[in-house]
Amino acid sequence: MQLFFHENTQDKDFQLDPEESKHLIKVLRRKQGDKVNFTDGKGCLYTCVITVADPKKAILSIEERNFVPEDDYYIHLAISPTKNAERMEWMIEKITEIGVHEISFMQSEHSERGNLKFERLEKKIISACKQSLKTRVPKLNAVVPMEELVKDKKFDTYQRFIAYVDKENDRHLFDKAKKDNAYIILIGPEGDFSQQELDLAFKHYFLPCSLGKSRLRSETAGLAAVHTLQLINNLDL
Repeated sequence: MQLFFHENTQDKDFQLDPEESKHLIKVLRRKQGDKVNFTDGKGCLYTCVITVADPKKAILSIEERNFVPEDDYYIHLAISPTKNAERMEWMIEKITEIGVHEISFMQSEHSERGNLKFERLEKKIISACKQSLKTRVPKLNAVVPMEELVKDKKFDTYQRFIAYVDKENDRHLFDKAKKDNAYIILIGPEGDFSQQELDLAFKHYFLPCSLGKSRLRSETAGLAAVHTLQLINNLDL
């Protein structure tokens, strides 16, 4: 199965943009009458037939619509961006494939103030959704100060975690998180969180957690956190 993306699928017939048209018709050599699978990124899976096999403006007709139910859990990763944009792009791609629902970039005291190109990141997310057959595109938020994030009342019903390096912080996220919950986990910059930031998070009921004995890069920690929460919710424990 291959999955394609088109945001506006309200009408029975729709036209693909030049990039998707070229990929479908020229690269994959699909022809008029062939069936393909599409998603709108909002949980709908469409079975479509190619009615116009034009590599610049292919037209498809929807034959069947199916709604994919939402997960019983919700993973929100909040991470301080690295100065190296490619490392963040790599992480975004991989956590989308594994399964993340929302991503926030967080400005903290030791942040490297990387230059994030959100349009490029959104393209990476869509590409990863297509690769991993996801019908829901994760929400991507702009950079927000850590203080503002931890004080947000919408997280009152979430399990809240902050991952950082400390020999006394040795209880793994896997042992603390409970299945079928909404989660937010904070991942700091390469210089980690300051003590003041840790105290602020604790004050707002964020629980300390470990991601293992190794000292991880920020993007590796983000990947490990999302993967751990996915394991908790998908292993038959």
